Amino acid sequence: MSSSRPSAFDVLMSNASKKKQMSSKTQQQSSPRKRKNPAESSQNPNLNPNNNSQNPIADPAGNEATQDELSTKNSHLDQIETTHVEISSKNGGKTTLDSTSDENFSISKSGKKDKITAKESSPKKSFDSDKGLKVAKKAKVLISPDESVAELRKKASSFDVKRAVYWGQGERVPFMFVVKAFDAISKESGRIAITEIVCNMLRTVIETTPDDLVAVVYLLANRIASAHEEACGTKEAHIKKQYKELGDLGLVAKASRSSQPLMRKPEALTVIKVFETFRLIAKESGKDSQEKKKNHIKALLVAATDCEPQYLIRLLQTKLRIGLAEQTLLVALGHAAVYSEKHSSPPGNVNNPLEEAAKIVKQVYSVIPVYDKIVPTLLAAGVWNLPKTCSFSPGIPVGPMLAKPTKGVSEIVEKFQDMEFTCEYKYDGERAQIHYMENGLVEIYSRNAERNTGKFPDVVAAITRLKKPSVTSFVLDCELVAYDREKQKILPFQVLSTRARKNVVMSEIKVSVCIFAFDILYLNGQQLLQEQLDVRREHLYKSFEEECSFLQFATAITSNDLEEIQKFLEDSVGSSCEGLIIKTLNKDATYEPSKRSHNWLKLKKDYMDSIGDSLDLVPIGAFHGRGKRTGVYGAFLLGCYDSTKEEFQSICKIGTGFSEAMLEERSASLRSKVIPKPKSYYRYSDSITPDVWFEPIEVWEVKAADLTISPVHRAAIGTVDPDKGISLRFPRLLRVREDKNPEEASSSDMVAEMYTAQKRNQRDNQDENEDD
Repeated sequence: MSSSRPSAFDVLMSNASKKKQMSSKTQQQSSPRKRKNPAESSQNPNLNPNNNSQNPIADPAGNEATQDELSTKNSHLDQIETTHVEISSKNGGKTTLDSTSDENFSISKSGKKDKITAKESSPKKSFDSDKGLKVAKKAKVLISPDESVAELRKKASSFDVKRAVYWGQGERVPFMFVVKAFDAISKESGRIAITEIVCNMLRTVIETTPDDLVAVVYLLANRIASAHEEACGTKEAHIKKQYKELGDLGLVAKASRSSQPLMRKPEALTVIKVFETFRLIAKESGKDSQEKKKNHIKALLVAATDCEPQYLIRLLQTKLRIGLAEQTLLVALGHAAVYSEKHSSPPGNVNNPLEEAAKIVKQVYSVIPVYDKIVPTLLAAGVWNLPKTCSFSPGIPVGPMLAKPTKGVSEIVEKFQDMEFTCEYKYDGERAQIHYMENGLVEIYSRNAERNTGKFPDVVAAITRLKKPSVTSFVLDCELVAYDREKQKILPFQVLSTRARKNVVMSEIKVSVCIFAFDILYLNGQQLLQEQLDVRREHLYKSFEEECSFLQFATAITSNDLEEIQKFLEDSVGSSCEGLIIKTLNKDATYEPSKRSHNWLKLKKDYMDSIGDSLDLVPIGAFHGRGKRTGVYGAFLLGCYDSTKEEFQSICKIGTGFSEAMLEERSASLRSKVIPKPKSYYRYSDSITPDVWFEPIEVWEVKAADLTISPVHRAAIGTVDPDKGISLRFPRLLRVREDKNPEEASSSDMVAEMYTAQKRNQRDNQDENEDD
């Protein structure tokens, strides 16, 4: 027997046929009426964006019936092909129906079209079927998700929220709304068009369901929490499933829907339902946790319709790949705040509010990369007050400031002429941010904002012991370096990489670590990001006691003498360092979070005989070895990352720099990452096809003789040449960067900048030779 529930239409028709009461006035009003198409919208006050007399979204009285709800939330309404239901009031006002009595409405028939009309005396109630189908309390524009997303494509300046909403006031944002926007974004290639869609999408949520905005923003960023919240057990890695497993779950969900057509249809997915389920999956642990996670995922997939399953799986794998860079999301959030602003006005000196708001949101996010804090503050205080009300404090890692590569000492002096600058040793270790809270708690974060406290209990002990008594809180920027305390010597990075990654016990530590501190970002309740480096450095020196092999300040000099800097570079190499970091000292010397700044330059020991910097690249494919390399991969196809297009672009084929042991190790590691075909976000030439393709998992540091324009490779294509990319000549592997994610690989923009700098240096050298 069928266990299905009768639809709203079935209930109404059944009650009506029992009583057989029909109003004569209703019969007179029952002539067929066609739904207006978008071209006729200007004649309908509900469809006309210039008519503000009725605002179905802002109606505080209740929720409206929508075409999407009528078509998707009740399985029986889907089966009615020729019957159309229209709901109206005799006086043109609000209409509600009582599901248990037919005395409050009358039904008239005209051909194949029924018209249900409420009587004047009807009590104002609403009918709720399956907790999802709600009959309108006021006539509402009926649009589909596809029509909604068409509205999102409009320019933000002409966008009307009322024309994009198809859910009732107070209802949660449908997940379908988000995935349709994903689909629209994926079909755009221009950054401006993508920004417009995301901006309009966020405006719609802000004006209708602001409580859902945090979840919507996180889904757009393809995350479920900020990186540092892994400390609370919210690990994204917990919900990254293998492709086959998720594919199987997708098939199970599809089979469930097709084999049980008479079961009660699951409620339509909402953004909150999906987001909260993702977080629940991430927190599942202990016995049977894997089975519980599968069941959570299966439940989502069974309820999913249309393109929702596809994007659920992508989100679960944290591989959304729709071409939406996070910086674009931040810009769109700033723009949406301007259009929806109710709390404040832009300062009088702001000429371009959209541009300024985007700048504010990006700046605040670079200091506090936590949407749970930024979004509610933006909604409550407004974008113009965001910097005042959302401030940096210990416990939330700041994006690290990074240095631009440079090729020689003379270039440094030229760039920093008329400015005082300092040179520091560049240590070959692991970048770390140490946070000390007023309650005595210490947290250590990596450059990726991941919590590393459990990896370095010795660092926690040392920093607590060596801070001065006057220090109650701080955030320290430093390098953690493997150190031989007996020989008082820095050890290579490879030694540090052998250390366990978590739950390290002090008594079992075999690789000692020294803290080399070079900056302080927060001290005793005051953030120091806007202070010049000379001021921050003075605070640093006064706040800690140095102890050799435990905590040392970065070795530094202040000089603009070429010979002295050259000698200092040689000394750094002799001290087992990579080279120098050169920083402006008291002009343009603020700390710039999450930015590779021209005010910090790096000079490595091998810069003078090759390209200015090593590159961090991702192996995306490999070629089978021959001869002595039979049984392992003989060469690998590497790619850089374009964050704007969200794609890996081929840059070179590498087969040198490997010892036999290393080649076997890398081959063994990557065999488990083989995929049947290249990812849609790999960009490469058909003329170079690897034997196998890989998941983008590892990051390799690679050195090369120089950069060259290539008709084969696609790195930075269209930047320095309209049809050709950039490639590396004579690349060799230096090491595997376990501290970096694939998306943190060298960017195509960086590759283009390095090529341009190389050409400029070659021209300068040629001019000098001609002068001689």
